[in-house]
Amino acid sequence: MVVSNIQQYNYNTVSNTAPVKSGKLQKQTLKTAAAPVSNSITFQSSQKTSNLRTELFSDDEKKKYTELLKIVDKNSKRQLELLLKSGVLLNADSNDRSTVLDNLYKIATTPRAEGLDAQGLLKDTISTISYPFLVTQQFGDIPEAYRARAIAANTAGKTNLLDRYISYKDIDVEHSGTCVAASIEFNLAEKMPAEFARFAEGLSSADMSVKKEIKLNNLADNPLDAIWLLNAFEIPFEASSFDSALLTFAPDKNAILRAQIQTTNRDPLERSPLDVLMQSTFMQVGSQQSYNSLTDKRKGKFNQNDKGLIEFEKTFTESVVEDKNKLSVTYQTVDENARLVGYETDFGTMKRHLLTALDMGENVIIGYTQVDQNNIIINGHEITLVGYRRDTDGKLIFICNDTDDNISKPVEYSEDYLLPKIHHAALPESIVAGDLTVTPNWVEGLNIYKDLKNKAA
Repeated sequence: MVVSNIQQYNYNTVSNTAPVKSGKLQKQTLKTAAAPVSNSITFQSSQKTSNLRTELFSDDEKKKYTELLKIVDKNSKRQLELLLKSGVLLNADSNDRSTVLDNLYKIATTPRAEGLDAQGLLKDTISTISYPFLVTQQFGDIPEAYRARAIAANTAGKTNLLDRYISYKDIDVEHSGTCVAASIEFNLAEKMPAEFARFAEGLSSADMSVKKEIKLNNLADNPLDAIWLLNAFEIPFEASSFDSALLTFAPDKNAILRAQIQTTNRDPLERSPLDVLMQSTFMQVGSQQSYNSLTDKRKGKFNQNDKGLIEFEKTFTESVVEDKNKLSVTYQTVDENARLVGYETDFGTMKRHLLTALDMGENVIIGYTQVDQNNIIINGHEITLVGYRRDTDGKLIFICNDTDDNISKPVEYSEDYLLPKIHHAALPESIVAGDLTVTPNWVEGLNIYKDLKNKAA
């Protein structure tokens, strides 16, 4: 489901082009939160306390745990011990009921995709689950040792000299457009650690794919509308009933080269190979299987821009990755000239929606906009609300994760600064019922598709 005024914008990193000086919220309003963060944030809040297991019971679990301890370095060993004590390691909130431990063991003991390092992937998976704020969307450079392969892959099948020249230049990505995908990756690691580990294992395996069964009513009330969405997004699936569908998630064909580069040439603050595979996969889902990891560009039927994902694509991707009915609530009112002219509701109602979701233990992925001196929207970015606190004056401070700020910690924004910039937020439907008009997600997609076709005619 989605609430929207149909006007769509790409949510990605804002380029450093005039008149914008920064792609993120202004630095003077941002503070890094001390680690560990405020008690108002409940990490892993999706886990039921009664279901937490902190002891290894079966011989199989003891064997896997012992083997992992023998393989990993000192830091990962300490993280594994903490994950066990906190109940995360034996968490089985995954699509096939496998635990974090099960999937970590598979990463360590079964073949990985060509050019990927099992120990490195194991370390990255353990570290990300232990501290999801490590997730970043920062692309790395392409070193000389890989450059010829990258150029050949990106120019394959192109005979026009201009197309080949553009393809040659496009592999040097300066500004990542994967903020939506990185936010979804963060949320999966923070709220569904077993499913995150299962994705990490499957996407880095020799098959480079993950199968996931989802409930069709988490996409639309009518199963035929849900099937329309799956077909529209071109994600491979099998539907043997009107209740569920088995989806196949996979990164784009060029993701393996990016992951190999990050395996051998990763610099500080750049993406891990795991980040590459996760974000490529989620960009593939949102862009109707049209993403290219070498250029960070996409095609697709719902979007005329070649970078990032629009709100509708983001909502679909969140819904299938988490198998939840995601509602994208649009708060800003924008005219046909992309001018911000008002809001769909008052800031008090907006704040109530966000706090209710956070109090329910939900993270909230939001899209914020930047405007020029004429209130024209010039760009947008996606971040995740993970908690809140009050300052000494009683003012609300939102605690957030930004995958594009080169800060591996939560960051804070005051309500007065952040609320006016929020274009949309992913929320449970029950929170906004009665406050805003709801439009089915498939209807939103069909309207966008028709609008783009009419413009192209």
